[in-house]
Amino acid sequence: MFALIPAAGSGSRAASRGAKQYAVLAGRPMLWHAIRAVCVPPVQSVFVVLAPDDTAFAGEDWSAFAGKLEPLYCGGESRRDSVHNGLLATMDEVDAADWVLVHDAARPCLPGESLQRLIAECGADDVGGILALPVSDTVKKSAGGRIHATPDRADLWLAQTPQMFRAGLLLQALRHARGHITDEASAVEQLGLKPKLVQGSHDNLKVTWPEDLAIAEAILGRRT
Repeated sequence: MFALIPAAGSGSRAASRGAKQYAVLAGRPMLWHAIRAVCVPPVQSVFVVLAPDDTAFAGEDWSAFAGKLEPLYCGGESRRDSVHNGLLATMDEVDAADWVLVHDAARPCLPGESLQRLIAECGADDVGGILALPVSDTVKKSAGGRIHATPDRADLWLAQTPQMFRAGLLLQALRHARGHITDEASAVEQLGLKPKLVQGSHDNLKVTWPEDLAIAEAILGRRT
């Protein structure tokens, strides 16, 4: 089993200086915490997909992951491109049947129990699956700044990461994906497959807005 973290974006919405994945949380870059979350057994190696011109990665201390971390300077313009390019770059080490956990660089607070639950529930699945949370709030669709519809939330889930698929299947899905793909499951769904939903955690937030940085730091602080 392997993990892959696309980290080639700028993350401008988080309003941090420089790329969002290098924003400091609990004394470490956000990316460091995301790597630590997935750099655990049974994961053999963690591949981090970086922008070709990334100079910040080499200036950080990654010694805690010595021998298990491999940077790949092949990130693309979109998440789909970065994951696709990263998978292609790992084909000498990763077999088509190997499981790959794709995790967000902006999810530094992934609980270990959530990761192990995903691995346990998807390890024997024919397709794979993702961490997700059932929607608890009322959801509105908009049109022209006004409410257009109120979907039934009973069957709605919020997708999280990691998302766990066989390397060969995921590569095929991303290669043929159509439209704007915001997560790996969307590409797999386009093959006519139905990934499994595995209960995630509210702690596994995605750092998107400036206020999320303080929330993530508080969550990490509880664990030290």
